[in-house]
Parts: sequence; C-alpha cells; structure tokens
Amino acid sequence: MFSGSIPALATPFRDGAFDEPAFRALIDWQIDNGSSGLVPCGTTGEAATMSIEEHDYIVRVCVEQAAGRVPVIAGCGSNDTKVAIGHMLNAKAAGASAALVVPPYYNRPGQDGVRAHFKALTEACDLPIMLYNVPARTVTDIKVETMAKLSRFPTIIGVKDATGDLERVSAQRAQCGKKFCQMSGNDELALGHRAMGGMGCISVTANVAPALCAQFQAAMAKGDYKTALALNDRLYPLHSAMFSDASPGPVKYALHRIRPDFLPDLRLPMTPPDKKSRKAVDAALVYAGLI
Repeated sequence: MFSGSIPALATPFRDGAFDEPAFRALIDWQIDNGSSGLVPCGTTGEAATMSIEEHDYIVRVCVEQAAGRVPVIAGCGSNDTKVAIGHMLNAKAAGASAALVVPPYYNRPGQDGVRAHFKALTEACDLPIMLYNVPARTVTDIKVETMAKLSRFPTIIGVKDATGDLERVSAQRAQCGKKFCQMSGNDELALGHRAMGGMGCISVTANVAPALCAQFQAAMAKGDYKTALALNDRLYPLHSAMFSDASPGPVKYALHRIRPDFLPDLRLPMTPPDKKSRKAVDAALVYAGLI
C-alpha cells in the first residue's frame, strides 16, 4: 500500500502555537519534491507535547492540504489504548489512509499486552494500521513472533521498523508474509532495508532533502543500486547530523536554514541543538548540495 520516501513531518511552532501556514507550505513543498506520502504527529512531529485536540487538528490540516495527492499516515500512538482509539477515529474521519501506532510506552506491557492493545484498536476502528516499532523510545519491543500474530489482523498492514536491526526485515518477511509492508524507520539503514525486502522509508531526513530522498527510493525501486549508493553516500552525513543532538532539534534547525518561514522553535522538554550539532548540520547541508 505504501512505498518510497515518506517524511515523518516536523511540526512548525511560532510563539508556542502551531504554525498552520508554515505547515501547509511544508506539505506542498514535500509533495512537489516527490515525497510519496506524509506522516503528521509522529515522533519528529513532537506529538508527545500536543494536547489531544491539537494533535487531531494537525492531522486534519495535513489531510486537507494533501488533498488526495499523496496518502497520509496519521500518527495515532498513545500509551492509553482509549486515546489511541480516539486518534484513529479522528484520523479516519479526516480522510487519512492509515494510522501509525507505537506500542504503549511508559506502561511497559508484556507481549500479551501489546497484542491486546492492537487487537482493541482493530476492533474499534477499521482504519489500516502501520505498526511503529521503536523500542529505543517506547522501551517495549514488538517481538517478531508477536508481529506475526498481529499481521493476521486484516487491518494491520505493515510496520515502520526503527529497531536498527536489519535482520528483522528477513525474519518479519518470513513470519508476516511478503505482502506485509515493511518501511525503514532509520534513514541510515534504508539502503540495506530496501535490498532485503523493504518498501521504503518513513524518514526524518526527507523533511530537509525531499527530492534527494525520493530519487534515492526511486532508484532502488528500479533496481538501480549504483545510483542509490551514490545518493546514499551524499545523504549519509545528513542522516547522521539529524541525530547529532536530541531530535527533532537538528531537523528543525536544518529546515529553517533551507526554509526561513519554518521557525526552529521547539516545545519543552526539547531544547535547540548545541553548537556542535548545528555545525554538523551545516556541513551536511553543504555536502548534500542543499545550501
């Protein structure tokens, strides 16, 4: 259902409030530069700092601005199953194509709890679900065996895998089937992930370099790994720089360098990237030919 380069969108803020004009402009720029989908209100979008009402409103704005040009995979994760269901129902009503959902964080449920959480989501809403496995942030890992069970639910269609473990691609391919849509959640591993059977990347770097990331994914889709490798080499310093300080500080700084209308404002507890990080971002933008 999904493939290619899909940015996990950063959310612009101005004076502490959602900057809707800048967000709409970012969406148009992403689509014009080849992004094949959009993910609002994910980790990079600082969803953890949003009220429920604000979160749902931003999803609606994203769907409205995309206007059917590309699919929208709405971030709908929560450590509270009822809140996640509410986000999914809102996303469906807004016209999103799917929901991106992490396992419950902080609560640290066991694998039975993870399965029960997602079972409840599928029973409450028929919006397709992309699992988001990011144990570095949630602590809870969706084990391969659990993912295999979850893949049997008809509305659970794939995974954004941010475990950093490429072996998972093959293991999940064997357990969940070849039609289970695996998307990389790590830009620096996207080349290997695609070669092993992945379909694309839900990307941080694509916020800043949408055209290059789209070209990179298009090359792999055609089997042109020589071009893909060259693009990967060009993008690699940027992949690294995006996490040279707490994310999404570096990506917001980079976006502001390229798009002055996009302010680098963050919400606490996130703070601006330090001098070393900004220097790394600047060098990576030059290396990639973006400034």
